[in-house]
Amino acid sequence: MAAAASFASVPFLPPASAQSENRQAISTAHFPGRRRRHFVTLAVDSSSSESPPAATESPEIELEFIGPKPVGDGSYPVDKVKVKSGEKVLRNIMLENKLELYGAYGKVMNCGGGGTCGTCIVEVVDGKDLLNERTNTEMKYLKKKPDTWRLACQTIVGNKENAGKVVIQRLPQWTK
Repeated sequence: MAAAASFASVPFLPPASAQSENRQAISTAHFPGRRRRHFVTLAVDSSSSESPPAATESPEIELEFIGPKPVGDGSYPVDKVKVKSGEKVLRNIMLENKLELYGAYGKVMNCGGGGTCGTCIVEVVDGKDLLNERTNTEMKYLKKKPDTWRLACQTIVGNKENAGKVVIQRLPQWTK
């Protein structure tokens, strides 16, 4: 049979002498239990008046995705997205933002980002230096394609330290 324990919340206030003299304050709180007594000791260094260090924000990469087909006036639609550098693969960014990634065949027959089908092809128009190098998988599937073509499932956007702008042409095989 399990023993039930009751706990009381006890507010912690350092002794007044420690607050006024900027010394380390130690307080002990007692939590009565049914069979055992539990003690918690808290230490506060009140001499430190510095605020905690500010969290540094990771750099952002601005992505522009050019649509594969022109609209009525002949221009290509452009979708803009900002992401933290080095945190996501291009395929996931496009799917999360509901951007067209696959052609008709790829919508049905893609590998789900495993790098085994070669259907998530994009073209890097600008900002190639903000992406990772081509992987062995990309070398295999894109060996007869232009150097600017990448597999979205293999392309990491940024390296956690760089920031800038990358321009991506979606479905480049439709424009060639």
